[in-house]
Amino acid sequence: MSVRLVEVIVPDAEVSRASAIIGKHCSRFWQESVPAGLEKFSCVVRVRLIESLIAQLDDVFRNIPGFSVLVLQVEAFLPEIPELEEISPSRAGEEKPPSKLEVFFTRDRISTNELYDDIEVSLELRPNYLLTVILSALIAALGMHSGQIAVVIGAMIIAPLLGPTMAMAMAATLGDTMLGCRASRTLVVGIVAALMFTFVLGMFIEVDPLLPELRNRTIVQPADIALALACGAAGVLAFSRGASLSLVGVMIAVALVPPIAAAGLFFGSGDPTLGFKALFLLATNLVCINVAGIFMFLVQGLPPRNWRITSGIFLIWLAILLLFIALVGGRIVLGDDGKIGHIIASTETEADGNIKK
Repeated sequence: MSVRLVEVIVPDAEVSRASAIIGKHCSRFWQESVPAGLEKFSCVVRVRLIESLIAQLDDVFRNIPGFSVLVLQVEAFLPEIPELEEISPSRAGEEKPPSKLEVFFTRDRISTNELYDDIEVSLELRPNYLLTVILSALIAALGMHSGQIAVVIGAMIIAPLLGPTMAMAMAATLGDTMLGCRASRTLVVGIVAALMFTFVLGMFIEVDPLLPELRNRTIVQPADIALALACGAAGVLAFSRGASLSLVGVMIAVALVPPIAAAGLFFGSGDPTLGFKALFLLATNLVCINVAGIFMFLVQGLPPRNWRITSGIFLIWLAILLLFIALVGGRIVLGDDGKIGHIIASTETEADGNIKK
């Protein structure tokens, strides 16, 4: 059972109201006096009820001096508290408890406050972030250049773009403009830094566009769109349940880091056409991750502040995705695989001719 230890501190005069709210969310809690005329409540609460508890406490005690809430992760507790399964509190401003469908979708998600805390550090533009992005892109570029998939996977595990990518989808879901701006700025700076250094690398090494690891980053196929959607959905699902950031990073990096590195190599080697095709793959992946991310955050029960803003942003991302799908479909129908396709065809024809001779 996923639970948290919640400590609530309120003034002595507010004990009765705090006790009433806490009693709706857990069957057992402890009360003790603390200095400065305050009372502390300690209670074990299921993860899916944290959101409702914090929201109700914040609505009632937000402007009262001395009020604070501390949420701690619990690894284990004894004896078991079976009553936790049966508690279904009313949400703030509502008279009826959440439906079974709402309970099902939000049963394992960590609270919005915990999501903010987890993602906050990764949005700061510090030298450590830039170095991690650059090293990740360089490792991915060298891995693709040498055809070593294991090296590319190593670059994915570093996962520098995890935070900004998750934050963009989260900001769109919540309608948080400030979070969205910070995430976009951090992501753009990271992408530009990775492109610059892989561009320089491409100027000094020989880049063969026929290498499978590089060629695959210049062709957008329906399978690539499905992969990016799956990465975004799986990444948000794991992130919203408090999974390891490295695990989530592998899911996201598979769709972001390699295209950036490939684009930088192609631009540096003097082949802008292939570079822009790799950037198109990057753009497609970003759109797919945001579409899948917003959808999964909503499925997980993340509450939008304004449904009109959230639905509007989601429809914009969805429209861009449909446009990209139409472009990919048109290229497939017309048989236009670009420069790579012509190079491959000519190479295969020449090889067949040599065999016949």
